[in-house]
Parts: sequence; structure tokens; C-alpha cells
Amino acid sequence: MQVLFKSCDIEAARLRSFARQRTQFVFRRMAWLVSRATVNLSDVNGPRRGLDKRCQVQVQVPGANPVVVTSIAKDWRGALDLALARAVSSIVRRRQARVARRRASQRECTWSAEPDAV
Repeated sequence: MQVLFKSCDIEAARLRSFARQRTQFVFRRMAWLVSRATVNLSDVNGPRRGLDKRCQVQVQVPGANPVVVTSIAKDWRGALDLALARAVSSIVRRRQARVARRRASQRECTWSAEPDAV
């Protein structure tokens, strides 16, 4: 899995190695499913205080649309952890829905193969 890091903020750039390690740790069980993850950290309203640290995580899954998750928190690590947790749950939900659809289509095929009893 390839992890890309983007940030224009100097403080956020210091977290480059932490963000890469954390992303690889969170997606460790899904490494076979995730081909690339892009982490983008930005400061929404500049030097003012408050909930202004934004983290956007884009995860590329082969054969599907990318998962894009955004979170805003008081600090960089909180925003990163929240975004990664939401990305993992989104990927798991998509995977479970795909498996359920595949099982339902297989059931329909077997039901249509039986002759009608009149």
C-alpha cells in the first residue's frame, strides 16, 4: 500500500512520518484491498483557535470509486485518527454490501432454474 502525504502547513508537515505510520497501521488488515491512501492536512481558519484542523483521507480501492473522508478536530492527530476510522468503516460497509449483493444474485439464479409447479 502506498501512502501519500500532502500539506501546505508547516506544523502539519512535521507530522509526515507519523501520518504515514498511523495510516499503514490502521489499514494493516486491509493492505490487500487498499492500493493507495492520500492524507491531506490543512488549517481551515489560520492562526485562530478552535476546531480548525482538517484532515482529508482519500483511499483508492481497485475496481471501485475512491473513498474520500474529511474530518475536522482541535488538533492534527485527532483529525487524522477520526478520518482514518471513518475511512475504514466506509470501506468495510462497501465490502459487506458488495458481498451481500453477490449472494442475493446467486440465490436468484438458483431459484429461477427450478421448474414452476402448477
